[in-house]
Amino acid sequence: MQLEIRPDPAEVGRARRWARSRLAGSGIQADEPLAETLILLVSELVTNAVVHTGRPAVLRLCLPPVATEEATVRLEVADRSGRAPVPRCAGDDATGGRGLALVDGLADRWGWSVESTGKRIWCELDRCAKSRDMTASCGGGAAAYGGGAAFEGLAYEAV
Repeated sequence: MQLEIRPDPAEVGRARRWARSRLAGSGIQADEPLAETLILLVSELVTNAVVHTGRPAVLRLCLPPVATEEATVRLEVADRSGRAPVPRCAGDDATGGRGLALVDGLADRWGWSVESTGKRIWCELDRCAKSRDMTASCGGGAAAYGGGAAFEGLAYEAV
């Protein structure tokens, strides 16, 4: 399932509402930690696409047909900019610049690839029987991006 995103900051809220409505029919409860984390990741990746590219994007959400304890949820945002995510230092008082560092910390896996019309940034969340706070049992946010670990004060900007 997918949602077309216009290059407008108001689209971020629409994307969150759309993702919540898709979760409702998937067996993943709205108050479940997986759902809360997924909605935050939708917000971060759509914001990056809208703010840093100024071009339309497509949000894709791949939900398992049956929400089991081992289910994996995949989120993708494809935009029309072929420019790679680049490291960005965010100062202590900065109000932005931490989006992909947050994705790195929350997702079980993430990465990006060049597409014929731009790029695709993706992340995956594993639904575990235990709380998402116990990341050791779930893989713990390993980045699929070479050198993609988040460091104190260093963030990634998708441009």
